[in-house]
Amino acid sequence: MCRKFFLTALLFVTVAGSGWLHAQDDLIKKISGNSSDSTGFRFTNIINLEVTPIENQGSSGTCWSYSTNSFLESEMIKAGRKPVPLAKIYTARRSYEDKAENYVKMNGAVSWGDGGEAHDVINMYAKYGAVPEEVYTGLLNGATTNNFSEMQAILKAMLDAVIKNPAGVLSPRWKKAFAATLDAYLGPVPPMFTYQNKSYTPQSFAKEVVGLDAGNYIEFISQNNTPYWQKAMMMVPDNWAFQWDYNIPPAAVTDIIDNALKNGYTVAWGTDVSEPYFSWPNGVAFVPQNPFSYVKNITAAQKKELFTSPKPEPEITPELRQTGIENGQTSDDHGMHIVGLSKDQDGKEYYIVKNSWGTGNEYKGYLHVTKAYVQFKTTSILVNKKAVPKSVASKITL
Repeated sequence: MCRKFFLTALLFVTVAGSGWLHAQDDLIKKISGNSSDSTGFRFTNIINLEVTPIENQGSSGTCWSYSTNSFLESEMIKAGRKPVPLAKIYTARRSYEDKAENYVKMNGAVSWGDGGEAHDVINMYAKYGAVPEEVYTGLLNGATTNNFSEMQAILKAMLDAVIKNPAGVLSPRWKKAFAATLDAYLGPVPPMFTYQNKSYTPQSFAKEVVGLDAGNYIEFISQNNTPYWQKAMMMVPDNWAFQWDYNIPPAAVTDIIDNALKNGYTVAWGTDVSEPYFSWPNGVAFVPQNPFSYVKNITAAQKKELFTSPKPEPEITPELRQTGIENGQTSDDHGMHIVGLSKDQDGKEYYIVKNSWGTGNEYKGYLHVTKAYVQFKTTSILVNKKAVPKSVASKITL
């Protein structure tokens, strides 16, 4: 997830705002009421859950960490706690360390890079705890945004050299060399730190301040080539942890999201953002009729026409969705955070989605995404188990 599109997104981003309430006010001002904009869409909010500020992942494929940590921050709000901006790069760094072990054990027969999945954030939280963002930013030498390109090239070259194993027997020293490289680019992780005049370890901070139980979360996928309502492998390259998730029909994906939002829970969302009918600048995504007739490299004029006003959408059947998966048009591109529900001037409902590309689009870092798009292009969703409707929970083992 987040392997292709974060670089082009930088063309549109600006510096993120600050302050949790300020971010919430911005969302309300931009989406509430009848707001008209340059695209011809007018949105009214229906559900608008509390969130932490928009952030900018910079030139790094860490959307999965930004989006799912944002989700955990909203989980803190839902639990009645004061939200703490969590260190997204701490989560990513711990994930890279675990991923490196898998990469070496598999002799490089797994993907390497910045990418990950929503479940990686939960797994790292359970295993390594959490750190406040003010303690570990991963930014050195005056940098203000992430840039992982050089670091990842060096890390992969190092791992590939380890796999070749010129000594004949692997020594444990490669892990220290790997960690030292991460230290050089991201800074060392403090084993102890002070937050609001109290000392913590990452584990004690997760327990005492964040206060969330990693066992409370569940992830879902949707594919029709394995049985529904049973667990199946998430077949995407960035699933380096080889996670198995519950497989559900496309309609159940939006059933879960609707139930979550209505009960005050947000959703971590993995999706494809490569299609011309996903527009970050316009802040809108939908599914046109005959979606497979749209090539990715349409002209600017053709793309502009897509977003002049709301358009009719096809019914998203399991077969239509699976065609996109099988022909490669639906890919595991990006992770975002579903935080609310809106409707357009025709009454069609959209999900309000928080992104991590800064605030430089039509809706100051947010998007409106139709339910059809979510059914068609979702790669995974992760939610609190309490957010799962009874109609779904009765068919799986929670």
